[in-house]
Amino acid sequence: MQAVPGAAAPFRPRPAQGGDRAAPPRADGRDHRALGQILLDDGAVDPGNLLKALMLHRRQTARLGEILLAHGWVSEAALGRALSQQWRTSLIDLAAVPPDTRLIDQAGAEWCLSHRLVPWRRTGGVAFVAAARPDEFEALRPQLEARLGPVRMLLCGETDCTRALLATRGTALIRRAETCVAPDMSCRTRNELRLGAILLALMAVLAIGLWLAPVAVLAALSALTVGTLAATTALKALAFRATLRLPPAARPGSSRKDGELPVISVMVPMFREENIADRLVGRLARLDYPRELTDILLVVEETDQVTRNALSGARLPFWMRIVTVPDGPIRTKPRALNYALNFCRGPIIGVWDAEDRPEADQLHKIARHFDHAGPEVACVQGALDFYNPRTNWLARCFTLEYSAWFRGVLPGLARMGLVVPLGGTTFFIRRSALDHAGGWDSWNVTEDADLGIRLARLGYRTEIVDTTTHEEANCRTVPWIKQRSRWLKGFAMTWGVHMRDPRRLWREIGPARTIGFHLQMFATVQQFLLAPVLWSFWLLTLGIGHPLGAMMDGPAGMAVIGLFLGSEALNLSIACWSVRRTHRPLMPWAPMLPLYFALACLAAWKAAYEIVVKPFYWDKTVHGVFDQTADEIAEPQAPAAAMIPVLAVAGGHEAEAVQRGLRAPDGGLIVSLPGTAAGYGTAPAAMQVPFAGRIG
Repeated sequence: MQAVPGAAAPFRPRPAQGGDRAAPPRADGRDHRALGQILLDDGAVDPGNLLKALMLHRRQTARLGEILLAHGWVSEAALGRALSQQWRTSLIDLAAVPPDTRLIDQAGAEWCLSHRLVPWRRTGGVAFVAAARPDEFEALRPQLEARLGPVRMLLCGETDCTRALLATRGTALIRRAETCVAPDMSCRTRNELRLGAILLALMAVLAIGLWLAPVAVLAALSALTVGTLAATTALKALAFRATLRLPPAARPGSSRKDGELPVISVMVPMFREENIADRLVGRLARLDYPRELTDILLVVEETDQVTRNALSGARLPFWMRIVTVPDGPIRTKPRALNYALNFCRGPIIGVWDAEDRPEADQLHKIARHFDHAGPEVACVQGALDFYNPRTNWLARCFTLEYSAWFRGVLPGLARMGLVVPLGGTTFFIRRSALDHAGGWDSWNVTEDADLGIRLARLGYRTEIVDTTTHEEANCRTVPWIKQRSRWLKGFAMTWGVHMRDPRRLWREIGPARTIGFHLQMFATVQQFLLAPVLWSFWLLTLGIGHPLGAMMDGPAGMAVIGLFLGSEALNLSIACWSVRRTHRPLMPWAPMLPLYFALACLAAWKAAYEIVVKPFYWDKTVHGVFDQTADEIAEPQAPAAAMIPVLAVAGGHEAEAVQRGLRAPDGGLIVSLPGTAAGYGTAPAAMQVPFAGRIG
């Protein structure tokens, strides 16, 4: 390291505030050295890595310790020892000496987990509390003393903290995950007797009607189906029109956020993912968001030995961890998400599926969008696409359908201010709004759509962000029907839950949103259930008689035919427009969509059966079957190491360096170094530091 020319007088050494934003209060006997200095003195960190960490610390909200851990520059044990020296308190082993569960119950297990605290033991009227984040302890002291009385701080590692809380109060946490949504908003409280009575009454009315007046019943069903088709076609046309009117400059997420970035926690629920687990880590490693601000949780079921074995051999970085969900009466994705939410660090929570491959800059776009959005914007939804769009005709049609929905219709629905049913992946939500909504309904098999509606009922909005996640198209017929039946079953159950009090729903979201909600939930399911009624009219084109043939002669028949043709033309137009840039070769396959959607009729009737027999059954979609093409999609890669200019200054002398006119070369950063560290002089020095990734 060479001194900068012109630096005449050396700086006087002074201890640096080496890292965390809240340094411990000074007291007699307190170690006045900064955290970075202690780590250097202990030989626990490489000086060059510490310099890089300090540089990142100046630009981000993350603690110095979190930065060092995220990049693998220090071990958790070494960091714990250094913090113990800095804060002059004991580092305890919670596994060897377990905490008193009564104290945990007094403080609240969820609260303790969110703040990474473990009430340990009470001695002499004082409750000793182990803290994994000692810089936050003083701010939490009033709440701790209100719950526990006088307290004193001990230290523990963050991993030990979560393990201790789970070992003692894991059952309470999972039961809370199953029931966190209010009973009147959850599928778990449905009235089985009432549902059975309604279904029996409908079947009786239909049977009697078909016996006494079959033509009248067929006419009524036809009128209902044609009416909902007209309404859904109109909604789709209006949404597509709104999408076309979106100016490109107004489409969010096109650049990175300036300044400090937030921690973003993304949960990846996994179940029986034998074929995908080994590739997941590599795909997520492409993300170029700062590692110290990236919090990836791989959520696996306790009984899922297949996935756990697949992950056991993977070397996970510190910013990626496994959360094991205890077994229970149901095994659903929302239940797992609710449980894993307790372990998330960030104020922004996201969800990806196990087979997903998000764009490298996706988290940057999410951070920027939330930074520019108002507090009423609780959630943003990204687009989904497939990395195997040409596997077979089903994959091609599935790609056309997804493109039409995520690029042609959904942005328009959001622009119109209607309810946006969330997708099961690539959506990100403010933690505060998610807590306000009560999390996910563990008993709903389309928890994403239900959450979008509950957010709207609370006055929040969902916006669309211009980012895409590629996943595997489910392009085998039977698995496709199973997946679609789960979606339709969830739509029907979601509609039923929110229609328990129709007047309240109308008051909370207004008339336009209520109508849109009915068309997206009820009409979608009804259209597929009664699709054979509409198909029967094709008999007329073959010269075969139809019970309603007489009604089709004249203006009414022409109107119905016009509606059929117009609806299909709109579907084809939206599909072709949506793939014009990404999958243009698929345009000739658009006329196959009517045959493709016919499969959904089978799925709808399967869903109707399961609503009665097994409403909470989660029909698992198998991933990894056509995953070999996933990495063939070209996309920007995370950047390689770049040389970043840095002016290293002895601790605490940044302002003096600026006054003397010293600047880092080429617009780099001025970084404070521990003044007494071996190998560092007291004069400012310029250097080039290699760093992989983007900052800000």
